[in-house]
Amino acid sequence: MSLTEEQKEDIKNQRNSLNETRRAVSEGMEENLYLIHKVLDHGFVRVIDYMGNDTSIVQAARVSYGEGTKKSRDDKSLIFYLMRHWHSTPFEMCEVKLHVKLPVFVARQWIRHRTANVNEYSARYSILDNEFYIPKSENLASQSKSNNQGRGDVLVGEEAKEVIQILKNDSLRSYKSYEEMLSNENKKGLARELARMNLPTNIYTQWYWKTDLHNLFNFIRLRNDQHAQYEIRVYAEKIAELVKKWVPFAFEAFEQYQLNSSQLSANAMTCIKKLLSGGNISQETSGMGKREWLEFCKLIDKDHK
Repeated sequence: MSLTEEQKEDIKNQRNSLNETRRAVSEGMEENLYLIHKVLDHGFVRVIDYMGNDTSIVQAARVSYGEGTKKSRDDKSLIFYLMRHWHSTPFEMCEVKLHVKLPVFVARQWIRHRTANVNEYSARYSILDNEFYIPKSENLASQSKSNNQGRGDVLVGEEAKEVIQILKNDSLRSYKSYEEMLSNENKKGLARELARMNLPTNIYTQWYWKTDLHNLFNFIRLRNDQHAQYEIRVYAEKIAELVKKWVPFAFEAFEQYQLNSSQLSANAMTCIKKLLSGGNISQETSGMGKREWLEFCKLIDKDHK
């Protein structure tokens, strides 16, 4: 990822600009304001603005006028209670605005989270940069034989090199054609909104993405999962690091009750109770389908055969 001197100067000026405020602030988030956090080869995430902190969640839940007289451990207990019982509204009182640079195919996955405000770089108005996502060899894999939307074995050796070279060649060729269509010396040149259609989805775009903490947790829970596509998961991982510094109590509760927890069906709970009372369980008597049964056995570390 390369930045122009002008971009570096802009970030420096933003970082050096200090303003007095009466708003609730988060020291952890203040330290990360405007900083670029690199993701993939040319991508990044940076915090442009935010609203609220852990205290804001507590304040909204109690509908109080200020921080109140409760101690921090009481605030933490309340936040854990809210998360444990899925009381989501107080978490919606905190918001964050991110500046994200990402490949177009990742953006098309990301935009499925329809609970944010988004403003994307316009390729109708501006010319896209010559930057494409080229995976590292360890992130190239064959199609999974058991999952239609997943990866299988990692490609190695000459096969991996061949794929990377194809990606590089196609990216360079398509961008060269893009430039030629925009500035044809003998003709007027093609409109930007039309010239862009020849570009592959590994080209980088940028957007501002603003969402509240409740929906941001949902994004992290889904995209920071081992089954999520690698190229979006690394963004979710980086965002999770920033959120942890922003609202440490809320993030700890999120890790405890959502990110690192498992949801059990009524049938699964019945099986747990049978095991605790010394009984035996099997798929035939569990009421679960094969896939749920296998997931349940893996969860409780039980031989499913």
